Amino acid sequence: MIVEIKNLKKVYAGRTVVDIADLHFNAGETIGLVGNNGAGKTTLFRMLLDLIRPDGGEILSKSLNVASTDQWKAYTASYLDEGFLIDYLTPEEYFIFIGSLHNMSIAHVTDYLKQYQEFFNGEILNSGKYVRDFSKGNQNKIGIAAALMQNPELLVLDEPFANLDPTTQIRLKALVKKLKVTHSVTTLISSHDLNHVTDVCDRIILMEKGKIIKDIHTTENTLQELEAYFSE
Repeated sequence: MIVEIKNLKKVYAGRTVVDIADLHFNAGETIGLVGNNGAGKTTLFRMLLDLIRPDGGEILSKSLNVASTDQWKAYTASYLDEGFLIDYLTPEEYFIFIGSLHNMSIAHVTDYLKQYQEFFNGEILNSGKYVRDFSKGNQNKIGIAAALMQNPELLVLDEPFANLDPTTQIRLKALVKKLKVTHSVTTLISSHDLNHVTDVCDRIILMEKGKIIKDIHTTENTLQELEAYFSE
């Protein structure tokens, strides 16, 4: 078990947006969080990354409370939105900066980025553009590739398929599957796209109004089951 959540609560303006009594993520799992807007998925991720503090309960990462230790940061990587980027840098400058945080030389960063040439689809590097001038989809690509520079054990991605073209969506799914097989990465993905999340995740957690409604292992019937739930 890499993450354990106990009696977690978050309240905004008198409204409970996350209320989870017990939830855990096992090492090596690829887990999809699905739910309509306001389900609490992003708020849960932000508490997991200690970007906001819960009003009750705790999140343990390798048995340590994320709110009281920094040890989890050494093996946890994330990309939630463009706020994680430095928008006045070029992609190359941004990758070099992130690499320097992990003791990577410029040559090492350049070599690292070669594996993402297909994922970038010729749209990221050597463009002469600042990060802020890229589309949301291309900012997603930059953020995901930068997060993986850390070689994490735990990866957290919020709506990673949003704004990506179909080709890049397929490449991202292949990348996530490869990370599981080659590096045993535990990946948490929130998504509104039921097709993608059921295809790439071996466990699905359905949230509604901050609560866990379903927690199921993915089967050939999971997509149909979720579509039926959201069609009611």
